[in-house]
Amino acid sequence: MKRFLATLLLLAAGWTAGAQIQALFGYSTFYLPSQNQPYVETYLQVDAWTVQFEQQPSGVYSATVEVTLVVRRQDSVVFVKKYDLHSPTVATLDELDFSFIDLQRFSIDNGYYDVEVSVRDKASDQPAISTMGKLAVGYNERQAMLSSVQLMAEATPTRGEGTVFSRNGYDMEPYVSDFYPKQVEQLNYYYEVYNIDNEVGSRPFLAMAYIEQQETGIKVADKQTAVRKQSARMVPVYGSLDIADLPSGNYNLVVELRNRDNQSMLISRVPFMRSNPGVKGDDKLSDFTTTFVGKYTDEDELNTYLDALYPIASEIEKEVSRELIKRPALEEKQAFLYRFWTVRSPMPEVEWLKYKDRIDYVQANFSYPKTPGIHTDRGRVYLQYGPPDFVRDEKNFVSANRIGTGVYSVEQATQVQLVLSADQQSGRPSQGHVYYLPYQLWRYNKLDNDLANRVFIFWDEHRSGYYKLLNSNAKGEVQEVDWERRLCRQQLDEGVVGEVGEQFNRGY
Repeated sequence: MKRFLATLLLLAAGWTAGAQIQALFGYSTFYLPSQNQPYVETYLQVDAWTVQFEQQPSGVYSATVEVTLVVRRQDSVVFVKKYDLHSPTVATLDELDFSFIDLQRFSIDNGYYDVEVSVRDKASDQPAISTMGKLAVGYNERQAMLSSVQLMAEATPTRGEGTVFSRNGYDMEPYVSDFYPKQVEQLNYYYEVYNIDNEVGSRPFLAMAYIEQQETGIKVADKQTAVRKQSARMVPVYGSLDIADLPSGNYNLVVELRNRDNQSMLISRVPFMRSNPGVKGDDKLSDFTTTFVGKYTDEDELNTYLDALYPIASEIEKEVSRELIKRPALEEKQAFLYRFWTVRSPMPEVEWLKYKDRIDYVQANFSYPKTPGIHTDRGRVYLQYGPPDFVRDEKNFVSANRIGTGVYSVEQATQVQLVLSADQQSGRPSQGHVYYLPYQLWRYNKLDNDLANRVFIFWDEHRSGYYKLLNSNAKGEVQEVDWERRLCRQQLDEGVVGEVGEQFNRGY
């Protein structure tokens, strides 16, 4: 079994009032042989500085995150849980440099599932952030199998009755991220072996672990361990590898079981990324000058390209990218750009050039003074989803609900706005005109892992030429209930769908 999902949620760069939550979500699958029952563990890690801590009557500060976890099989919900995750308390708001973690366990049958998690800061007016992933479960009572390989922050002997993190005599804190920064010097892991006695009988077997480079499959010297285990129906395996001198790069943690004849029986790989500035790697494996990234030798240009990967990068890749951009590191930046595309496509240069075309487009069309196009909402959506299938661009749209038969020209709309303005200034009753601030409607006929006709509304709130995302019906995007009232400056009553709302519903 592989580890299915390591990091998912999206995220604000730091804590400010009303900022969105920064969190990591992952899950693993395990099995109870005595009951022939698979089960799932989910892990949610929240960065304390991205949620709002409120002072309690006792004087301490704490935060509460509302979590909704839903597991679906086709159209049926097989598990749902909504609960409050409470942070540890702190004496002052200067003590928020930490993360807090939640673990949930529930039984599940073999099959294929969609997992969705939503999180919301209960002290903030920001909407919930949600994400989805795929889960496959397939255990049986006869075949030798591995559980998910769970990365661990640490494991300590259990004292007393234990906690939800207790397992097989240890309290195990999950390491939710797949990114290992310089300050983390140990890679700890845990997994379980099931029904191995059906494979080797009562004879012992060897549980090995080592690190290999993702691009080449070459084992990293001195990064391996092996332990002799006695066979049983369920065998827990906990281990650790020293990565203090492991150079920056993309790697796999490989766990492998071998019998007494040194034949491989089971193997599983867990990808992870290491950032270790100052530690030099093997020059033969780190020369990217002959690849397509070798032509990019200007670090400012590389910084832009790395920054522009954010909409499609994993959270691990975002963390590495942010760190690289902060300092001179030409070879590491070239290596990162190369690895980013080689793990996504057998033709990395072709895919990179397609994406570079998107970058060039948003930089040329969506940039604003002091804000590059890649940092705008339109730029982010364009990079993440590609060019829209339909665009409607309105600078002076006036509703035809009660005053006409269709879309007005700029000249007509301006005249109607002048009439409305004169009505408002003179105190005369309005003629029922509804006019809108400048907006763009983008429609995508189909997005990955989503339904058809996904629509985005961007608006120019201050008529400055700077458009922000106001509303969308795509999964994980901004969903504003009263967006049309904001767009027309409250001219519509609550609950009333105006003409632009109808455009949004139609997709044009």
